[in-house]
Amino acid sequence: MAMSMSKPKYKHLYGPVPSRRLGRSLGINMVPHKTCCFDCSYCQLGPTTTHTMQVAGYASSQEIMADLERWLRLDGEADYLTFAGSGEPTLQSGLAEIMSLAREHSDVPIALLTNGALLWTDQGRAAAMQADVLMPSLDAATPGTFARINRPCPGLTLERVIAGLVETVAASKGETWLEVMLVRGANDSEEELAAIAEVAARIGPEQIQINTVVRPVPGGGAERVSDALLARACEVLGPRATVIDSAWQHGAPVGAERSTEEVLALVGYRPCTLQDVAHGLGVHPNEAIKYVARLLSEGRISQTLQDGETYYTKADFTGSS
Repeated sequence: MAMSMSKPKYKHLYGPVPSRRLGRSLGINMVPHKTCCFDCSYCQLGPTTTHTMQVAGYASSQEIMADLERWLRLDGEADYLTFAGSGEPTLQSGLAEIMSLAREHSDVPIALLTNGALLWTDQGRAAAMQADVLMPSLDAATPGTFARINRPCPGLTLERVIAGLVETVAASKGETWLEVMLVRGANDSEEELAAIAEVAARIGPEQIQINTVVRPVPGGGAERVSDALLARACEVLGPRATVIDSAWQHGAPVGAERSTEEVLALVGYRPCTLQDVAHGLGVHPNEAIKYVARLLSEGRISQTLQDGETYYTKADFTGSS
């Protein structure tokens, strides 16, 4: 009787899974479920059960590396090794060493998905230095909103979090993709968006990725913002900002392929504002931003800020005499 070969099970790994931002991502779970220094109102996993800033050996570093070495030996194909999971990974002691060992054993790029709250600590910053892509969050830039949305551990101030982000990103040799999660009625006003834009400019990430609540939240305490608000946030947050594809409520409409090609033609002729693109397509700016965001995410167009206006150009556009 032939023996059946089952796929090996891993205690600390999941995937590779399709990721909207990272392609095929192998997730590496560092801490137990809902162990976090935040208790975010929008978290799809529900309320934080272990609300702590205590860095500890929540998982065995040896077990994590054994899982990873086995996966690399038996499979090893992914676009990113993503240190994340169902809690805050920077709470795991020795995280930087684990990431360093992963780099020694593999050429697969490393991403660190974090709420960014502990990057002011030596532990958090050391881990961030090991990442090819650092993916922190910034959901608020005013203390009251920070307290309402992220609900941090006592003693964890917004000032400290922002300082950690600014200093860590300045020292990092990798890229930083800053995620901003917008929650209806919480951080979606003009004042809140302007404050986030100001802090994001200080942080200086390569990308600002705008998201909103797209999955049900236990208790229903957080709701998505409208497509119009996403489009407005993209304008306020500036040239490095794009809306994550899955955040759009209505998605790309029929004819999206044709429209993206039309956008390329428009911005290939001359730099265009969002209003120019909307006028050229004969659609509302809220619709035009969907095509623009898609082309930005694909690297087919670029954006620059001039005299307070965001202009879009074809990625290889050099202008004409």
